[in-house]
Amino acid sequence: MWQSAGAVREAARRELLRRGVALEVATLGWNVVGVGVLAAAALAARSVAIAGFGLDSLIEIGASTVVLWELGSVDEARRERALRLIGLAFGALSLYLGVQSSLLLAERFHARHSPLGIGWTAATAVVMFALAAAKEDTGRRLANPVLATEGRVTLVDGLLATAVLLGLVLNAAVGWWWADPAAGYVLLAYGLKEARGALRPAADTAVPAPAEGGAGPGRIAGGERP
Repeated sequence: MWQSAGAVREAARRELLRRGVALEVATLGWNVVGVGVLAAAALAARSVAIAGFGLDSLIEIGASTVVLWELGSVDEARRERALRLIGLAFGALSLYLGVQSSLLLAERFHARHSPLGIGWTAATAVVMFALAAAKEDTGRRLANPVLATEGRVTLVDGLLATAVLLGLVLNAAVGWWWADPAAGYVLLAYGLKEARGALRPAADTAVPAPAEGGAGPGRIAGGERP
């Protein structure tokens, strides 16, 4: 009976690991394509906002790579290093938001209209929100704070896509060029909060044990290979 229950838990854990890897691969693939699309849109529209969002996509590529690396070998030291790297990614994202928003407002920069930028940021917002929710759920059920925390990076990416989209639409529709940098300050505060949370000691960032039927508390963080 005990062996059978253990086998069921192990099978559930492996399935959740496969799901986590698939989510990160999907995020990575979307953002790799997005860097090229956003570069083309930024050049065509001469838009600093779109170019900056491309930099955000690079940060998300890095975060996804960290999680894929961590899921392949999950000893405690590597888990803590991965959390610190994700915290640094949040910090870099916040720095980008603060600098770019301030420059846009100071220079009163007016970008051209960008149908390509509007279409891609709208699609990205939908995709990132869906991926963020799935990562948070999978990380919680695995008791894996790295995956759960990177899910919040993906959430910030979706929020940033929404802010950039709103700025592009308002600029195109009514000429409100300042809407995009103004929204950036709201996201700056959120990014700084998440950076502090991700960089706290591992004992302070532990994910609560999953409910009955999940993968079991601490299994992914306890040095066990998938």
